[in-house]
Amino acid sequence: MTKPKVAFICVHNSCRSQIAEALGKALASDVFESYSAGTETKPQINQDAVRLMKKLYGIDMEQTQHSKLISDIPEPDIAISMGCNVGCPFIGRPFDDNWGLEDPTGKNDEEFKKVIDEIQKQIMKLKDRMINSALG
Repeated sequence: MTKPKVAFICVHNSCRSQIAEALGKALASDVFESYSAGTETKPQINQDAVRLMKKLYGIDMEQTQHSKLISDIPEPDIAISMGCNVGCPFIGRPFDDNWGLEDPTGKNDEEFKKVIDEIQKQIMKLKDRMINSALG
């Protein structure tokens, strides 16, 4: 049986969605495959996100990830918006969930850590829900 594909989507695919992809791979790869994408791309992943993910989790996102468009990833089984406060990307289908996360770009490390922590909690909730629905 193949694992469900979860896509974490935000407009630029440079910060929140990249963090979610990295944490999904690190914490839930036994339950689902994690991808991130955007409706636009940036030349590089947010450097504050890269630095803090290395510091907090030992994950170097630049080694395994890059900014990509929705058309660059496999068709997801579950699509999650990181937060539509910037503007909701159109992906050709409804989102399964909107995590409503503020974009920490340009903010201090404490604000980044709050967003990273919330993403980690949401990943674990999603993992638990998927495990429980598979058992039910």
